Amino acid sequence: MTLSQDMILPRTGVGIDVHAFAPDGDPQPLWLGGLFWEGEQGLSGHSDGDCVAHAAADALFSACGIGDLGTHFGTDRPEFAGASGVKLLGEAARIVRAAGFEIGNVAVQFVANRPKFGPRREESQKVLTEAAGAPVSVTATTSDGLGFTGRGEGISAVATALVYPVTGHKVPATGPGPAKGAPHA
Repeated sequence: MTLSQDMILPRTGVGIDVHAFAPDGDPQPLWLGGLFWEGEQGLSGHSDGDCVAHAAADALFSACGIGDLGTHFGTDRPEFAGASGVKLLGEAARIVRAAGFEIGNVAVQFVANRPKFGPRREESQKVLTEAAGAPVSVTATTSDGLGFTGRGEGISAVATALVYPVTGHKVPATGPGPAKGAPHA
């Protein structure tokens, strides 16, 4: 059996984002999974440092082959300084759809000792799902005291996304890839 050129095949992508906690002398609010975490030390970053939302956006770009977070929202783009991760995820979803794709779903897992995520999981998933216009699931784990997340120095997140080309829309086999010299946001 050969694949028909008209067959719609899903595409998957992976996104990773890592942010260190802001230094004690420069306190920042913690935004994670689209939510504000009262009383928690925030993350450093060009935008709000929400590595869950950033990894989700990066996975969408990866699945479509249209660059990465730095390509679209890099530190060379002052209009994204301090931007909400939810805003970036919503804009990423818009860019993905404009490129001829629809989003099936996004799954994100973050690694951190804190905050305690379970009680707010549904709230986070609702906010991120609304931003992406597609289901977003979020899970959390620890690294059992290993590495920078285990030492409480920051948070990392890994996401996968499933997208599929919209029928009748010409989708390139590969995208432009990351912009040269564009740092990851």
